[in-house]
Amino acid sequence: METIDLLKKVRKIEIKTRRLSNNIFGGEYHSAFKGRGMTFSEVRNYQFGDDIRTIDWNVTARYNEPFVKVFEEERELTLMLMVDVSSSALFGTKNSLKKNIITEISATLAFSALQNNDKVGMIMFTDQVELFIPPSKGKTHVLRIIRELIEFKPKSKHTDIKIPFEFLTQVLKKKSIAFILSDFISPTFEKTLKIASKKHDLTGIKVYDIFEEKIPNLGLVRMQDQETGQLKLVDTSSKKIRDNYRKEMLFKFKSFNEIFTKNGAGTILCRTDESYIKKLLNYFKNRA
Repeated sequence: METIDLLKKVRKIEIKTRRLSNNIFGGEYHSAFKGRGMTFSEVRNYQFGDDIRTIDWNVTARYNEPFVKVFEEERELTLMLMVDVSSSALFGTKNSLKKNIITEISATLAFSALQNNDKVGMIMFTDQVELFIPPSKGKTHVLRIIRELIEFKPKSKHTDIKIPFEFLTQVLKKKSIAFILSDFISPTFEKTLKIASKKHDLTGIKVYDIFEEKIPNLGLVRMQDQETGQLKLVDTSSKKIRDNYRKEMLFKFKSFNEIFTKNGAGTILCRTDESYIKKLLNYFKNRA
C-alpha cells in the first residue's frame, strides 16, 4: 500500500473511532475497567457524614481537631489487544470484512484507553505471534497500532488461539485488561485461557459474518477455506445440509460463550452487518 493511501486510511479510522471513544465510550470504559485499587491521596478536615474509620488519628492528635484520610482510585491500567490476523479474517459478504470490523473495534478501544491515560499494547497472531507492540501511552503510539492493523501482512494463514494466551501470560507480569478479537475458528484453547484469565481481565470478541451463522439457499456453490485453500462444492439447496450447518454453528457459538464464562472472562458476539457500537456500549454498561 502506498504511504499516502495508508495515511488516508489511518486518518479515516482515527476520525471515526476517536469520535466514538470520546463521545460514547470514554466514561463507560472508565466505569467498566476500574483501577488496581485505592491509594492514599491526602488528608482533610472531618466533615459530617464521613466514615469514622477514615480518621487519621496521628494528624488529628497533632492539630487537636479531626482529620480524615482521602483515597483515590489507582487508575492507570494496561489495555492489551490480541488481534487475529489469519486468513479467515478476510472473509465478508455484506457490509464489511471481518478484518475491517476487528480494526475499528481495536482502534475504538485503543482511543478509549488513551483518553483515560492508560497504556495500550497489541499482540497480532495467527498460529504464531506475528507482531508484539509493547504497552505504551500517547496518540503516536495508538496511530502506530492502527497502521499495523491496516497494512500488516502475516506470515501464516492459520489460527491457533492458544498462542496469544500463552504469550500474554509470559510477557505481562502485571494484570492487564485484555481483549482478544477473532472469529475463533481454531483448535481448542480452554487450558491456556484458564491460565491467562487467572492473571488478566479477559474479554473475547467473536467477529463473524452472517453466512457463517447460516447458509442461504444459493444452489450448488463452490466454497473455499480461507486458511487451508481447500475447495469444496456444497449443495446449499439441501435443507438438511443447511440445518446441519446451522446446528454446528450454534454449538460453536454456545461453546465460545461457555468456555469464556466458565473461566471468569467476558464475551461479545459481533456480526459484521450489525453495530459493534451498541455491542460494546452494552457490554461496558453491564460491567460497570
